[in-house]
Amino acid sequence: MAEKDHLEDFRTYLTRFEGVAGEREFGEFVKFSGRLVKKLTYDEFCPRWEEFVKMKTVYDETFARGDTINDAMVRVLKERAAELMLEPPV
Repeated sequence: MAEKDHLEDFRTYLTRFEGVAGEREFGEFVKFSGRLVKKLTYDEFCPRWEEFVKMKTVYDETFARGDTINDAMVRVLKERAAELMLEPPV
Protein backbone atom coordinates (compact mmCIF):
# COMPACT_ATOMS: atom_id res chain seq x y z
CA MET A 1 0.00 0.00 0.00
CA ALA A 2 1.15 3.48 -0.69
CA GLU A 3 1.71 5.78 2.27
CA LYS A 4 -1.11 8.09 1.21
CA ASP A 5 -3.47 5.15 1.75
CA HIS A 6 -2.77 5.32 5.48
CA LEU A 7 -3.44 9.00 6.14
CA GLU A 8 -7.07 8.46 7.12
CA ASP A 9 -6.13 5.40 9.20
CA PHE A 10 -3.48 7.50 10.96
CA ARG A 11 -5.95 10.30 11.66
CA THR A 12 -8.37 7.77 13.12
CA TYR A 13 -5.56 6.33 15.26
CA LEU A 14 -4.71 9.80 16.58
CA THR A 15 -8.36 10.38 17.48
CA ARG A 16 -8.48 7.02 19.32
CA PHE A 17 -5.20 7.75 21.09
CA GLU A 18 -6.28 11.19 22.25
CA GLY A 19 -9.69 9.84 23.28
CA VAL A 20 -8.00 7.39 25.61
CA ALA A 21 -4.86 9.25 26.71
CA GLY A 22 -5.55 12.91 26.01
CA GLU A 23 -3.12 15.09 24.15
CA ARG A 24 0.37 13.62 24.28
CA GLU A 25 3.59 14.21 22.41
CA PHE A 26 4.74 11.66 19.85
CA GLY A 27 6.97 9.15 21.60
CA GLU A 28 5.20 9.45 24.97
CA PHE A 29 4.06 6.22 26.59
CA VAL A 30 0.65 5.55 28.11
CA LYS A 31 -0.98 2.46 29.57
CA PHE A 32 -3.62 0.85 27.38
CA SER A 33 -5.11 -2.63 27.49
CA GLY A 34 -2.62 -3.68 30.17
CA ARG A 35 0.40 -2.57 28.13
CA LEU A 36 2.61 0.47 27.83
CA VAL A 37 2.16 1.88 24.35
CA LYS A 38 3.88 4.75 22.63
CA LYS A 39 2.17 7.48 20.64
CA LEU A 40 3.37 6.64 17.17
CA THR A 41 4.50 9.00 14.45
CA TYR A 42 3.14 8.45 10.96
CA ASP A 43 6.33 6.63 9.91
CA GLU A 44 6.04 4.30 12.90
CA PHE A 45 2.31 3.79 12.42
CA CYS A 46 2.33 2.65 8.78
CA PRO A 47 4.27 -0.64 9.09
CA ARG A 48 2.44 -1.58 12.29
CA TRP A 49 -0.92 -0.87 10.67
CA GLU A 50 -0.04 -2.95 7.60
CA GLU A 51 1.14 -5.84 9.77
CA PHE A 52 -2.01 -5.68 11.90
CA VAL A 53 -4.34 -5.65 8.87
CA LYS A 54 -2.54 -8.62 7.30
CA MET A 55 -2.50 -10.59 10.55
CA LYS A 56 -6.15 -9.82 11.28
CA THR A 57 -7.12 -11.01 7.80
CA VAL A 58 -5.24 -14.29 8.27
CA TYR A 59 -6.72 -14.69 11.76
CA ASP A 60 -10.28 -14.12 10.49
CA GLU A 61 -9.80 -16.56 7.59
CA THR A 62 -8.29 -19.20 9.90
CA PHE A 63 -11.09 -18.78 12.42
CA ALA A 64 -13.75 -18.99 9.69
CA ARG A 65 -12.29 -22.29 8.44
CA GLY A 66 -12.24 -23.67 11.98
CA ASP A 67 -8.48 -24.25 11.87
CA THR A 68 -6.28 -24.18 14.95
CA ILE A 69 -4.95 -20.71 15.70
CA ASN A 70 -1.34 -20.38 16.79
CA ASP A 71 -0.94 -18.85 20.27
CA ALA A 72 2.02 -16.77 19.09
CA MET A 73 -0.14 -15.26 16.35
CA VAL A 74 -2.81 -14.33 18.88
CA ARG A 75 -0.21 -12.75 21.18
CA VAL A 76 1.28 -10.64 18.38
CA LEU A 77 -2.18 -9.65 17.13
CA LYS A 78 -3.08 -8.44 20.63
CA GLU A 79 0.22 -6.54 20.90
CA ARG A 80 -0.33 -4.80 17.56
CA ALA A 81 -3.93 -3.97 18.49
CA ALA A 82 -2.72 -2.32 21.73
CA GLU A 83 -0.01 -0.37 19.87
CA LEU A 84 -2.72 0.95 17.55
CA MET A 85 -5.08 1.71 20.46
CA LEU A 86 -7.57 -0.92 19.31
CA GLU A 87 -9.40 -3.33 21.58
CA PRO A 88 -8.00 -6.83 21.10
CA PRO A 89 -9.90 -8.60 18.34
CA VAL A 90 -9.52 -11.95 20.10
